[in-house]
Amino acid sequence: MLKIESMSASAIPEVAPLVAQFRVTLKSYKGIKAQPNEEEGAEELKEYLDSGFPVFTARQDGDCCGYMVLRTEGPCVWVESLYVRPDCRRQGIAAALFEQAEEFAAARGEDTLYNYVHPNNDGVIQFLRSRGYSVLNLIEIRKPYADEKLGQKISVGGNEFDY
Repeated sequence: MLKIESMSASAIPEVAPLVAQFRVTLKSYKGIKAQPNEEEGAEELKEYLDSGFPVFTARQDGDCCGYMVLRTEGPCVWVESLYVRPDCRRQGIAAALFEQAEEFAAARGEDTLYNYVHPNNDGVIQFLRSRGYSVLNLIEIRKPYADEKLGQKISVGGNEFDY
């Protein structure tokens, strides 16, 4: 049975490996190889909780299989991170977490969530599109990281960017 819960600090050791793996996955989208660091994952979760960010976990038959962090700015609600273990995907877990986020935003009077998504994250992009999220809200522009491999170009509104 799937259960979505508000996370408490006592769950940090159980959720930290998921955060660590999420960070490895994000780095892979930039062509950076990394190993999961559970200590950093635990510290990240602690910082979220200490800052008052709503954090939710997904438990399947008591086993932690996913998490989601929300960030609020005024009335706006951002999905800071959403991760489901690979062996638990395609079982409605991300959808259940996301529904929790939409309910959270609706309780604040908001009609939508804002989502940070890496452009190479086709799975999440398709997930969001299937839920009606299709408006490009902003573009983040930065200098390349020292060890980053940029292999393509992306055009947005007549502007071309290295990617």
